[in-house]
Amino acid sequence: MLALSCVVVKTKKRILDFFQSVKTFCILELTPLKMSKLKKRYIDIFVSLFIASIVILGYHADQSKGQSESKVELARNSSKSMFGFNPDSVHIQPNVIKKNDIFGSILSENGLTTNMIMLIEHEAKNIFNIRNIQVGAKYHIIKKHECDAQPLAIVYEPDKYKYVVYDLRDSVSVNLVEKNIEICEQFAYGKINTSLWKALEEQGVNPSVIDLMEEALSTSVDFYHTKRGDQFKLIYENKYIDGELIGMGKLIAASYVNDNGASYSMLYKTKDYEGYFDAEGRPAKKTFLKAPVKFSKISSNYNLRRFHPIKGKTIPHLGTDYAAPYGTEIRSVADGVVTNSSYTSGNGNFVKVKHDNVYETQYLHMSRFAKGIRPGTRVKQGQTIGYVGSTGLSTGPHVCFRFWKNGRQVNHLKEKLPTAQPMNMTELPAYFEYRDQMLLKLNQINFNDHDLVLNDDVNNQVIKP
Repeated sequence: MLALSCVVVKTKKRILDFFQSVKTFCILELTPLKMSKLKKRYIDIFVSLFIASIVILGYHADQSKGQSESKVELARNSSKSMFGFNPDSVHIQPNVIKKNDIFGSILSENGLTTNMIMLIEHEAKNIFNIRNIQVGAKYHIIKKHECDAQPLAIVYEPDKYKYVVYDLRDSVSVNLVEKNIEICEQFAYGKINTSLWKALEEQGVNPSVIDLMEEALSTSVDFYHTKRGDQFKLIYENKYIDGELIGMGKLIAASYVNDNGASYSMLYKTKDYEGYFDAEGRPAKKTFLKAPVKFSKISSNYNLRRFHPIKGKTIPHLGTDYAAPYGTEIRSVADGVVTNSSYTSGNGNFVKVKHDNVYETQYLHMSRFAKGIRPGTRVKQGQTIGYVGSTGLSTGPHVCFRFWKNGRQVNHLKEKLPTAQPMNMTELPAYFEYRDQMLLKLNQINFNDHDLVLNDDVNNQVIKP
């Protein structure tokens, strides 16, 4: 700004010098012609007015330029805002919560009085409890100058999606701010050579998408028995905050080709339900999941004549054992209500869920229950209700899964279970239109020499399944 002002001043001076020369020239050259005093006065007035006009225009141009630059500078500063502060105007000191740290002590160490700390806790009680800080979480001390005794604000980041601002400038105020999440649509294609996990990894896709693929295609694809040569195409979302990838969003559409042919699934929202549907509008969601833990193996089947490894005698095994590492999440296989969550010497920690008037399920030998799981709690299909352990009569980490039908334990793997509610017929035309759009996108994904290519040929025809 200073350099620009100097240039404008110099320009104005040159203009004044130039017109002074013009005035002098007119007077000197017109004198021999015996110019009258009246004419000379007119020339003086004309030149003076012209110079005044130039100076005024130059001033306004200077002001306008200055205002424009101020707006640009303000916008630039605004775009660099951190937690609502301009980092060029304040000192921001990043920190990490360490083991045994107490937020009250952190506040005290930064010059806050006991009364102010109590006021902060009071203001924050309905927003974020300052006693719930987590080891490893980030926090920031914001000061006007680095050596100031007290901060302007303290910012705590409970996770990567939000932050809490404890503003101490005028009066204490506490605000929870959700970070802006940018959602980008991504495409992926793969062919299985060794495993689905490896095929996704080779394409740079987060293997956690397998969970979504299982949810979307579980009625048509057995993900426990994938084969070499199987192919898949995916349209999914990635989430970004400040340009940094922070996780996956939804799986929008998927196709899977194996020996049984091609299977398709699209995420779609009806009046009553949002979930995955196949190409014919049938829901991908099963009434019951196949297993209570993901990607585990059956270590012991339902068997009425099983030899018990601990009691040393033949005792009917009325459940199916799924071996999995300690701490693996145990899922409810269907929607329902928890009727029991307790401990017995044989079952260890267990949860029982009533799904309807016919079906109940039971999950034994948990290391612990999931948060909030107690009698009366409503749970959704796939919701974590506990974690794999080896409590009770158990020789190793696993979950013994028991399935009840009309009050009697049965082998769930041999039961013909009810199917999910189909889509309403009146909604099918709109769904088919959406399906065709998704199929066109899937068909446009090509895979050549390990590079992902989206074919932009608009003449591609939708291949109907």
